Amino acid sequence: MPLIIKDEYPEKLFREDGKRLDGRDTDELRPIKMEVGIIKNADGSAYLEWGNNKIFAAVYGPREVHPHHLAKPDRGILRVFYRMATYSVFDRKRPAPGRREKEISMIVADCLEPVLFLELYPGTSFEVFIEIIDADGGTRCASTTVAALALADAGVPMKSLVSAIAVGKIDGKIVVDLSGVEDKAGEADLPCAITWYNEEISLLQFDGNMDLDEMNEFMDLATKSLKEIHQMQLDALKSKYITLKEEETKEKEEEVKEGEK
Repeated sequence: MPLIIKDEYPEKLFREDGKRLDGRDTDELRPIKMEVGIIKNADGSAYLEWGNNKIFAAVYGPREVHPHHLAKPDRGILRVFYRMATYSVFDRKRPAPGRREKEISMIVADCLEPVLFLELYPGTSFEVFIEIIDADGGTRCASTTVAALALADAGVPMKSLVSAIAVGKIDGKIVVDLSGVEDKAGEADLPCAITWYNEEISLLQFDGNMDLDEMNEFMDLATKSLKEIHQMQLDALKSKYITLKEEETKEKEEEVKEGEK
């Protein structure tokens, strides 16, 4: 059962049995589901359920840049539009994009640009539209992860995928994949992302209190979880093409049967 708390947060974020409030261990991810190719009129798309987060991403491009003065003669540009549905949070959100949404749009774009061969598409743009249908902590990391999947589904040349996760500290203990309650009531929050072609950090933000030893432990836990997420991304992409191959084989078999009649 999802934990629903409005404006009030528990004093303790661990249960008496040592588990977190949602039943997870300190190094355990929330349930994750990924799927690609779900928006038919997009050049590439992906859907992600991460705990109670539900996020769509759609990619369009390469296409003409509007307004034209934003175009670059020697390379393409990546534009990301992160939006939260008005009903995605407890208190109804205003429809107009706020400062936080603009900030996260810029963060996701900065994470993804290093893996794209934008120099192959001068004067054009790729646009990524991210829609948060349900929000429950870690949406910037989940959005980066699903946007990378959508770009791969669109066939955009990429050096690798990008995976992201938030690690943090609650009740003095270091944990991975903060939920919404843990994010708001915890002591520290560290979102990070990795580009797999060179295994370098492309996102590292920090809010809270920790020492250097804790920071090293944070990064070790994050790396372990990021590898799990990366494998899920690869499996989601492979699943689509396995399905397409099976459908193609089935169609050919049916054509052969029709020809034999």
